[in-house]
This record gives sequence, structure tokens and C-alpha cells, in this order.
Amino acid sequence: MKFLAFTGLALLLLSVESVVVKFLGLEVTRIDVGLALVVFVALRATTVEGAFTAFAAGYLLDAFTGRPTGLYPFLAVLTFLLVRAAGQVVDGRSRGGYALFVAAATFGHALLALFFGWLTARQGGGAGSALAGVPLQVLLSTVAGVALFPLLKRIEPGDHPEPGGLR
Repeated sequence: MKFLAFTGLALLLLSVESVVVKFLGLEVTRIDVGLALVVFVALRATTVEGAFTAFAAGYLLDAFTGRPTGLYPFLAVLTFLLVRAAGQVVDGRSRGGYALFVAAATFGHALLALFFGWLTARQGGGAGSALAGVPLQVLLSTVAGVALFPLLKRIEPGDHPEPGGLR
């Protein structure tokens, strides 16, 4: 049931994000609310539920780009796994820790998306202007993630341990 709640929330947030980005006139950056959701489930949800949620959020982002290539589901699951692994070493369950994880994940996600986009693009160019938008994307995504933290915490408090002692 939480998977459906997170997927529905991802769809709603991506819809709102697309309107806000268009309204603000942001052309080289975006607010990565889907990634903030992926980071949250990586830190608090069970592994299977979180992986499915990450895939669904990436798939929705892929569909919202208008060029479904499979890049964003791959990057969302990769980000989930990396944040999950880092969450075993560093506690990111507080609001401040979560904000740092969102910032780092957004930075890595944006760089990987630009790299794979550049690698597979038919024509070179455009990466320089997109790269300039990464710091603003990190800032906006972190602010959005912190604003969403109380809502996400209501859906998944993360108080139950997984079998085998894993978080």
C-alpha cells in the first residue's frame, strides 16, 4: 500500500514540478522532487518496497521527459542502491541528514544524466549550459525535499527493521 502511496505522490509531485518549472521559466534546470522521494525511501523503506518505488519514480520521470529512453529508471534505482549503501554508514534519517543526502544524490544524478545523455546524443553541444544549471537544481531539489520531509515521514516512518538485521 505504501508503494502505491509513494507512486501516486511521485506522479502528483512530477505534475506540479512540470507546471512550476514552466511558470518560473527554468530552462536548464529543474526541481528533482522524484529524486527526493527516491532518497527518502532509500533511507527509510524496506529494500524491495524502496526499489520498486525508485523504479516507478524513475519511470514516471522518464515518461515526463517525452523521450522515454530507460535512463531515468536506471539512474533512480542506481541512486536508491547508492543511498541505501551510504545510509548503512551515515545516518540520514534526520531532516538535516536527509537534506545532505538529497543534495549529494541530486548532484550525482544530474552529472550521470548529463554524461549518459552526452554519450548517447547524436549531436554534441548543450552539455555546457545544462552543466551550469546543476547547482541551482541541487539547491531547488534540496529545498523541495526538506519541505516534503514531514509528509513523506507520515507515509513511511521507518520504524520497522528488515529481516536479517538490515534497515
